[in-house]
Order: sequence, then structure tokens, then C-alpha cells
Amino acid sequence: MSALAFTLLALLLAAPVPALLARSRWPLRAPRAALVLWQAIAVAAVLSAFSAGIATASRLLMPGPDGRPTATLAGDIGRLGWPLWFFYVTVLVLTVLVGARLVVAVLQVMIGTRRRRARHRMLVDLVGGVSPAPRGHPPLRVLQVPEPLAYCLPGVRARVVLSDGTLTRLDDDELAAILSHERAHLRARHDLVLEAFTAVHAAFPRVVRSAHALDAVRLLIELLADDAAVRTSGRRPLGRALVACAAGPVPAGALGAGTHTVVRVRRLARHTNSRTLAVLAYAAAAAIVGVPTVAVAVPWLFELQRLMLP
Repeated sequence: MSALAFTLLALLLAAPVPALLARSRWPLRAPRAALVLWQAIAVAAVLSAFSAGIATASRLLMPGPDGRPTATLAGDIGRLGWPLWFFYVTVLVLTVLVGARLVVAVLQVMIGTRRRRARHRMLVDLVGGVSPAPRGHPPLRVLQVPEPLAYCLPGVRARVVLSDGTLTRLDDDELAAILSHERAHLRARHDLVLEAFTAVHAAFPRVVRSAHALDAVRLLIELLADDAAVRTSGRRPLGRALVACAAGPVPAGALGAGTHTVVRVRRLARHTNSRTLAVLAYAAAAAIVGVPTVAVAVPWLFELQRLMLP
């Protein structure tokens, strides 16, 4: 029953639940809580997938005639029979492979993203003009490009990159808003959140994974940066700045202002954040991670401990 429950939960959290949440409009009014909910769904999906495999493979540890669990995988062939034994061993191997794939995906995303950022940071440092930045803020680089563009390169050696077109087309309030937006990304390390979801997306098999989570998280981190900019510069300047920079390209590994522009500008004009929705989303996140753990995982862990004790 534990294996079945974990399997159903993993399948639900891998595709149907993300698809349903991605179609909802309420996250626009509680972006931080919605991001926590997405993180809870991702964590619960990964843990459920692992738990399903481990709970199934644990049948290999069932007590033999002497009342003790078998010490080797081959020791259960006689008790289970070849077909069932082969199935349990296959599940165990697949569980290990999924874990290894997740580790490899995390390393690939981290290394690849950091290499791209380092290359691009070197380029903007070489060709970009240096503009003064307030003390405590990342260096500002200005590219000689007529089109308005604005993005940031996260990391230890973070950079905020603007273009000549941005400086000429934006007034002082709009420029302050777009800078606040990019600095909010760097301050909150939104890149790490996006990397985690990218790694989970890459690790899950294509038949069950969903791109909804990745797309939704990209939007939510932009909304969080928008909220930070609104607190310092107001809604109108930020909205005008987003429209001006909407067509600006964003290099791989960077976080740019010109993404999901239509949704974000409409949100600035119509929506305010809701504490009620935020509280409900936080409660849902806690339930998604906590309830299955208490109801299913804890009894199974006690049973496993009983089997392993002499």
C-alpha cells in the first residue's frame, strides 16, 4: 500500500497538479507563497518517486523462515520466485538510477549555467562601459546597443547589464525601477530557485515531467522582482520600463526584465497581493509535504526499522 500510495502521489505531482496550478490566476496575487507551493510540489514529487521505489524494493527485506530479513538480494529468490524477485530488483535498480540522474542533472545545470555566465560576464566586462553603482550594489555595465535591454548575471561576481538604448529611452524614475528589479533578482538569488526546478525538470522522464512548473517559476520570480521594484519606484515607472525593454534579448543563464511582459504589466495595473491567498498557499505547501509523510512514510519507516533490527 505504501508503494502504491507513493507512486500515485508522484504521478499526480509530476503532471496533473502542475498543469492545474499553472492554469490558475491566483498566483499573480501571491507570488511568494505560490513559489513556495511550487517548491513543495517539486520536493514532494521527488520524495514520492524515491519512496515508491524504496517501498517496493523493501519487499526484498521481508523476513525469511527464521524471522530475519535476508542478507543478500539473491537470498529471496526461493521465497519470492523468479518473476517477483526480478521485478523488485528492477525497481531497486531504477530507483538508484533515478537518484543518480537527479544528481547528474543538478551538476550539469549548475556547471553549464555558471560557465555560460562566466563567459558572458567576461564579454560584458571587455566591451561594456563601466557605469557608477551605489556602494553595496553589483557593478553596472552599459553596452553600446541601440535597442533597450536590461538583465543581470547572478553569481558571486554579479553584474547588471543595460544598453545605451535603455539609458536614452527611460527617464530617471523608469531607470531606477528597472535597476531595482534586476538588483532584487540578485539579492534574493532567484537564479538558484530556477536552477533547482531546471534540474528536476531534466531529471524526470519525459513521459511524466511537465514544463508547467518551469514556466510558472520563471514568471513568479519576475513578479517577486517586480514587487521589490514597485516598493521603491512605483507601478507606473516600472510598467513603462517593462514595455520599453520587452523586446530586449536575454542571454542564456541571465535573468532579464523583458519576459512575460504582457502578464506582468496587466498585473501592475489590476492586481494587488492578497494575504489570504498567501496563507492558504503556505498551508497547502505544508500539507503537500507533511500529510503524505506523516500518513504514509512514517508507518513505513517504522516497519523498515523493525525488519532491520536483530
